[in-house]
Amino acid sequence: MVGLAATLGSGAMTNSIVDFKEADVLLVTGSNTTETHPVIGMLLRNRSRFHGAKIIVIDPRKIDLVEEADLWLQPRPGDDIAWLNGLAHIIIKENLYNKPFIDQHTEGFEAVKERVSLYTPEFVEKITGIPKDQLIRAARMYGSAKNAAILYCMGITQHSKGTDGVKAISNLALLCGQLGKPGSGVNPLRGQNNVQGACDMGCLPNVYPGYQGVGLKELRDKFENHWGVSLSEKPGLTVVEMSQAAYEGKIKAIYIMGENPMVTDPDLSHLKKAYAKLELLVVQDIFLTESAQVAHVVLPSLSSLEKDGAFVNTERRVQRVRKALNGPEGARADWEIISDLSSRFGYPMNYGGPEEVFEEIRKVTPQYAGITYARLESGGIQWPCPDTNHPGTPILHKGRIVRGKGLFVPVDYASPPELPDRDYPFIMSTGRDYYHYHAGSMTRKVRLLKEMCPESLVEINPYDADNLGIGEGDRVRIMSRRGDFVSKVKITDKVSSGVVFAKFHFAEAPVNLLTNTVLDPESKIPDLKFSTVRVEKFTG
Repeated sequence: MVGLAATLGSGAMTNSIVDFKEADVLLVTGSNTTETHPVIGMLLRNRSRFHGAKIIVIDPRKIDLVEEADLWLQPRPGDDIAWLNGLAHIIIKENLYNKPFIDQHTEGFEAVKERVSLYTPEFVEKITGIPKDQLIRAARMYGSAKNAAILYCMGITQHSKGTDGVKAISNLALLCGQLGKPGSGVNPLRGQNNVQGACDMGCLPNVYPGYQGVGLKELRDKFENHWGVSLSEKPGLTVVEMSQAAYEGKIKAIYIMGENPMVTDPDLSHLKKAYAKLELLVVQDIFLTESAQVAHVVLPSLSSLEKDGAFVNTERRVQRVRKALNGPEGARADWEIISDLSSRFGYPMNYGGPEEVFEEIRKVTPQYAGITYARLESGGIQWPCPDTNHPGTPILHKGRIVRGKGLFVPVDYASPPELPDRDYPFIMSTGRDYYHYHAGSMTRKVRLLKEMCPESLVEINPYDADNLGIGEGDRVRIMSRRGDFVSKVKITDKVSSGVVFAKFHFAEAPVNLLTNTVLDPESKIPDLKFSTVRVEKFTG
């Protein structure tokens, strides 16, 4: 989010999870919260059922949270910017926006006001399929709420225009002054454990730890002096850019740590060819994943229960991780593996333990300066925490926007990079199941979870199933311009006609053979949530 997340670097939650108890209205979009973030999902159910909070769900799929929602809007996949601009249009037109907040805390309002003037309810209905009366009702609910929080996840970001979608969400929060107070904010829910911590530590191609840009000389000088090495000012490549560079022979080696791209990355056929061209592929993981199976070298590491350290959760809370079990023989903690490799490459890393690593983090990362292992013994602390007397920051932008002024950014709707046609008439979206986690590397090894969700089931609308002559449990072949896979079918009205939904946990039904590698021009995230496909009954 330019103006908000850009100052945080990570798109971190502005508020705390417990803050949702203070919200009068919760707008949830691009997040199947009860299945993918069940603790937060249970809190939302509780607030709706017993405390009068109103939930607006805006999602192409009828997720379980719709049961609790006061209002469900069902746009077509890929149309988020249109309905977000439409909400802003109505809020401005009906004078529901927070003029004192805008005047005091923001800039760029007039440009957004002019841009969204085009997004009338009638215009948005033509694009998205959302009835104009429902859009108006949603705008009034959010615009008139005392405290309103927006929750979103990868259903917003994993599009070719995902960054613009997040900017439109930021515009909406700024418009209504829903920042810097309990029960409000812009709250991206992280997709995996410690994703927030990995980003905080500089596991992004354009920043050092603490979101300190590699292109800024004063920051580069700081890290050069601390580490005693010369550093490049050129940002690195993102995940999909790396695989393309490997395919083109520009990258000779890739080191994968705790990730299974051979299940989760887009266009897996192309990725497999790219990895085959590498001179060296190293995978560091706790199991022999699909990616590890094609690696030249596998480095066995310890799981979170087998090591000491710190993780950071979705609400920016730094928490201690304590060893509970001894790991298998030969497996080592990640920090030990990295330190030994670095030392052998000629840069000595002689840490005595994870606490020494954390102490270095504190020295170079302003947001972590006040967090110590001793303080974490009493519980987690939310960054930024600039000194050891600081309690941490549960709510960002309190009293003042971090960058000084919240920046409105006009964005426009554009149709997805590929659209349904005669050869590929369906839109395929992807997501997760309650019982499995990401690539299934851990959860699919658990007997009970396998019993609850043993295989891939592609969801298809009853109308489409009838037209295709497909029955419940039949096997179908799903094809895109990039590949195909076979799966059983679940016939359900959770998806609208013309849309199919597939869960990507199953290597034997590899959904990401089909997905699009088109990247968002700013974030470089691939368009995983929108691919055009053909569906045929499989008789093989």
